[in-house]
Amino acid sequence: MVSRTKARLPSNGLYPTARVGGSQPTREEVSGVRVCVFTGASAGRLPVHAEAARHFGAELARQGHVLVYGGGHVGLMGVLADAVLGDGGEVIGVIPQNLMDRELAHHRITDLQVVPDMHARKARMAEQADAFVAMPGGIGTLEELFEVWTWAQLGLHAKPIGLLNVAGFFDHLLAFCDHMVADGFLPADTRAHLVTTDDSTALLAALAHAPVISNRWTI
Repeated sequence: MVSRTKARLPSNGLYPTARVGGSQPTREEVSGVRVCVFTGASAGRLPVHAEAARHFGAELARQGHVLVYGGGHVGLMGVLADAVLGDGGEVIGVIPQNLMDRELAHHRITDLQVVPDMHARKARMAEQADAFVAMPGGIGTLEELFEVWTWAQLGLHAKPIGLLNVAGFFDHLLAFCDHMVADGFLPADTRAHLVTTDDSTALLAALAHAPVISNRWTI
């Protein structure tokens, strides 16, 4: 199914739908959450990356979660989406019109949403997500990761963020983040908000108990 929608910035809070009376469910009480995954439109050179994408997709489906991703059929994005679908899971893809025109969209997913541009794509993905996960990818993946992480620091959302650190892919990035903490540019609790492991099952479990950034900027 293809739909064309306008995007909004992510709402504050863990999950988008509040209970009657205004309270929201905790992460532990919710199954079938929407996990937004940022990953590459390339498969990379190491087979372990595609294998990790297949395993993570299967685990999302097994646990009854919904994948939210960039809507492509290529690279690790396509491998991940196919794995979720192959195990009976649901997939929401958000793709900008220019990539739709280049025939990069995955047309077999549950819900393919077409938005005007890349900015709308990121906002729409964030709006629909209950949690974020970054897997191996390029500068686009990093840009998406750092944007939602920055939004958390600014208090625009309180959704957990994780890294699936396949074969140590993010080790150097994490070391640089620690360097920013040491030099006083990154608050320690903001750094701690980034949940990191190389195991799919462990990552999903850790996200359910992830800390919320307390030292937020006032905007």
